[in-house]
Amino acid sequence: MGTIGRKNVHGKGGVRFKAGYTVSKDKSMIRNVVSELIVHGRVQVGEKVAHQVSRQADRLVTLAKAGDLHSRRLAAAIVREGIKNADGVTALDVLFNEIGPRYKDRNGGYTRVLKLVARRGDNAPMALLEFVK
Repeated sequence: MGTIGRKNVHGKGGVRFKAGYTVSKDKSMIRNVVSELIVHGRVQVGEKVAHQVSRQADRLVTLAKAGDLHSRRLAAAIVREGIKNADGVTALDVLFNEIGPRYKDRNGGYTRVLKLVARRGDNAPMALLEFVK
């Protein structure tokens, strides 16, 4: 069967399907993980994901330190609304009421990435991402 008429074909007989992982999915995953990090304080993810989430979390803590309405709205565009802790408090409230004031005297470096053993199924390098005490 020839390649004429098939969708997502690159080149003469090249790739049949597009990759399933897009930039929008990546951004969504980062938003989910950073929201979980804010609520729980630590999260275990892949090493590359941990570094991406660390950058985003540091930006959010800087916004939380400012504490004004504009910063809250910028952070609300990133943090997920539906993620809540056991008390029913949203991740945005935890960010601005607990995490922001905790780091008011610290200039950057709010998160740390600790390397863990590789994941058992696919041997992917894993890391523990947590807020610095």
